Amino acid sequence: MITEQVQTEAKPVVNKTQALVWLRQMMLIRRFEERAEMLYQKGGKIGGFFHQYSGQEPVAVASIGVLREDDYVITAYRDHGHALARGMTARAGMAELLGKATGCSKGKGGSMHFFDAEKGFLGGHAIVGSHIALAAGVAFASKYRGEDRVCICYMGDGAINQGSVHETLNMAALWKLPVIYVVENNLYAMGTSLARSSSVLDLTVRCAVPYGIPGHQINGNDVELMARTTREAANRARAGEGPTFIEAQTYRYKGHSISDPGKYRQKEELDEAIRHDPILVYENILKERGWIDQEAIDRMREGVKEEIEESIEFAEASEQPPLEALYEDITVAPFIPQE
Repeated sequence: MITEQVQTEAKPVVNKTQALVWLRQMMLIRRFEERAEMLYQKGGKIGGFFHQYSGQEPVAVASIGVLREDDYVITAYRDHGHALARGMTARAGMAELLGKATGCSKGKGGSMHFFDAEKGFLGGHAIVGSHIALAAGVAFASKYRGEDRVCICYMGDGAINQGSVHETLNMAALWKLPVIYVVENNLYAMGTSLARSSSVLDLTVRCAVPYGIPGHQINGNDVELMARTTREAANRARAGEGPTFIEAQTYRYKGHSISDPGKYRQKEELDEAIRHDPILVYENILKERGWIDQEAIDRMREGVKEEIEESIEFAEASEQPPLEALYEDITVAPFIPQE
């Protein structure tokens, strides 16, 4: 659990407009996940695997929220929140879950493979740890081209046990690549608690210190702390100073996937986490600042509800991808450097 001494503090580091955008994005992600889960369980309209992001919204919203539009974002299979935070429409995400041609991956990726190349959102990757080396490759390409674009890469705490992760961190540090690695430490790798899988609970000690990378262990559910830490990491990367490792302590309210009842957790643990729901926490912070009132919050929540319901209607009315689409979008032209 996130300890009391790292709870959210009401210290503004953003303006009112940005704060309200972040609050609405978190609400949108939560509603998207809740309704999508209902479609999966009761409607049978979503197939394959499905990994809920509820409880972790501030990590994606705040960190992506301080990046530039031309930066890159890459993540693992719990990817709906990151995609929506990057600006993907709820329509494109919901249609993808329903396997429709109007989906972000044209109905061929499903829950674990959300992509939006135009927004620099490079997935959604189902193989644990596979995308971490890809992020280094993206950052290498940015540096090779003389650009100052940054790649932010998200992973779960279970991924750090993959050997390729540590090989990649070593190379990223050695070559000073403009990449930000964010571990969303929700305390469980599938059903195994971090305490039972890692001899060192401070993940910055495992993944940052050995490679000379600056490491930050923070409360990822503190929206503005997450934003400030990521902004500093992005500035460092753009200045040519290399990667940063952020351990964002958070918590997922649901099991690992849709079929996981989460029975390995104590009820008291889950209740305590829900009592500190990061969306409600941020609502109260913004109320205290006088930036929003309960009436405006209710209107915002109702607007989010309408947007998600409309996305479901859109997805259900969309066409299935044609059979020949199986042979489309398989390869792309390689990048060939100019002499």
